[in-house]
Amino acid sequence: MNEAQVADSSGRTLPTVAVLMGGLSAEREVSLSSGKECVTALRDEGFTVIEVDAGLDLAERLAEIKPDIVFNALHGRWGEDGCVQGILEWMRLPYTHSGVLASALAMDKQRSKDVFRAAGIPVMESIIAPKSEIMAAHLMDPPYVVKPNNEGSSVGVYIVQEAANGPPALSEDMPESLMVETYAPGRELTVTVMGDRALTVTEIFTDGWYDYHAKYSVGGSRHEMPADVPQEVFDACMEQALIAHNALGCRGVSRADFRWDDRRGLDGLIMLEVNTQPGMTPTSLSPEQGEHCGISFGKMCAWMVEDASCDR
Repeated sequence: MNEAQVADSSGRTLPTVAVLMGGLSAEREVSLSSGKECVTALRDEGFTVIEVDAGLDLAERLAEIKPDIVFNALHGRWGEDGCVQGILEWMRLPYTHSGVLASALAMDKQRSKDVFRAAGIPVMESIIAPKSEIMAAHLMDPPYVVKPNNEGSSVGVYIVQEAANGPPALSEDMPESLMVETYAPGRELTVTVMGDRALTVTEIFTDGWYDYHAKYSVGGSRHEMPADVPQEVFDACMEQALIAHNALGCRGVSRADFRWDDRRGLDGLIMLEVNTQPGMTPTSLSPEQGEHCGISFGKMCAWMVEDASCDR
């Protein structure tokens, strides 16, 4: 037994938990916020918690710490795409959220769409193309979206409107290969899956595009929960979120994001993506949905620790 382990009020031995946060991606600041919230919640639940800013020396740090469980609060590339999960599998450290394959699949937007299609879930048409070609000419009729194929949190998203005179002028820091996707009009809906249960449907309201600022700034968006949508649309969101979670092989908590064009009824529902490491900040959607279903933030974090394993 780890010397730092403690027992709860019932005498049950609680594991020592290392919470991974920060990391190397464009979503570092969001991950730091998520991680600190999870650290506080887990300590309040009685766990001994060690904070780890996950850098290139992560394996060495974990070898020194020797935690019983690793809580992965990283977002974006490296922490969410199967790389860190591979390190944890190699070290045989039980960890939270999805495993190597599911993480890699979900982070690759084009490949995850192939999985969704095979599972009968509607998605928008898209292609992967070189940045130079995207900037030279319209590769599909506007409106369309240009975005990295393997980033989250709406990092680097360009919307090319129908009235655009020409292709987008992309920033220099955009990857050399990008996704070009038919624009999905409509309302923003999202569903959290926790284990084998879809929690509820939230509608997200913003003054403009649901971008990085809207997702993580206080007041950047407003959430209506449960979403005021027809029952058949609500039920379809819940069902498709669970199907996608299972089709990708996700574990723990995931969140499925949808667009719904209410002019087209149920035919207007499109899945955008599945997030295997949903945000756990004060403005995040998954903790809100948990609270709505009677699962406090602390209990959600504790459940993820109890669900942790290798070979995910």
